[in-house]
Amino acid sequence: MTALLPELQLGQWETTKTTLHLWAQIVGKMRLALMPPRNHWWHVPLYVDVRGLTTRRLHRPGGDTFQIDFDFLDHRLYVRRSDAAAESFPLRDGLSVADFDRELHTRLDRLGLDVQINEKPYGVPTTTPFPHDREHASYDADAVVRFWRILDWTDDVFEEFSGWFCGKTSPIHLYWHSFDLAFSRYGGRPAPTLAETDAVTREAYSHEVIAFGFWPGDRQIPDPSFYSYTSPEPVGLREQPLAPADARWTPRGQASLALLSYDAVRTAPDPRSALLSFLESAYRAGADAADWSAEELMSRWHPARRPVA
Repeated sequence: MTALLPELQLGQWETTKTTLHLWAQIVGKMRLALMPPRNHWWHVPLYVDVRGLTTRRLHRPGGDTFQIDFDFLDHRLYVRRSDAAAESFPLRDGLSVADFDRELHTRLDRLGLDVQINEKPYGVPTTTPFPHDREHASYDADAVVRFWRILDWTDDVFEEFSGWFCGKTSPIHLYWHSFDLAFSRYGGRPAPTLAETDAVTREAYSHEVIAFGFWPGDRQIPDPSFYSYTSPEPVGLREQPLAPADARWTPRGQASLALLSYDAVRTAPDPRSALLSFLESAYRAGADAADWSAEELMSRWHPARRPVA
């Protein structure tokens, strides 16, 4: 089972991860520009598919539908129009953010689909506008494939766990601003207004939420990890138990983050069960501390309600 889950340490691919993250922001901003708004910014992320990441279908006002796909097996970026017209270019080491930006706009223009975006990174340390960023140009194809295989496996486990809940649930998606695969459950109550935060954050946290995700690592939390947090954080959350034994609570600013390292899951005798137990324990911690109606929000597909064969 563990053969499905490759090693991926941040130090092995950090420069590639940064470049890929910025490429994904360019594509994600095109989705943001074209999709009608949805609550909690659900209209902006990317999605895992059978070969990489995709925008899914996009609409040009009064024009064709199309989608943009990162193919991490062919190592190409594809733009496919609904009438079967298509353009692509290779993803390769040495392709800078500026080159990627230019190539994508060129391919879209050839198809009559070009999209104007805010050409600046969002929520990352670098501030160089995309058309001028020649610093970030790394692409380790092997590391990208390993990253995608982790996303593919994780997305499948998240889908199973998502089905254990019958309340309001987000899609499972990759947020391109932070580059984590994530989804959320909502208890149904509005959250207190976050007056001192930006409009993006206020929309994201307008209702009580328990979030889950896979974090590929950064300088602050270098180990790739699965995580969960509850917002607003209820009193006593950090005292709630977590499973399996390697899971822990860690402070993240003013909040408490439940963390389970990817390596602990990867090397577990049953990785799927290890991750599911972590997700369930983190959900129960948040739901119990926040006084959600956990039993009412449990779906018929939850293991506790499945009929015994």
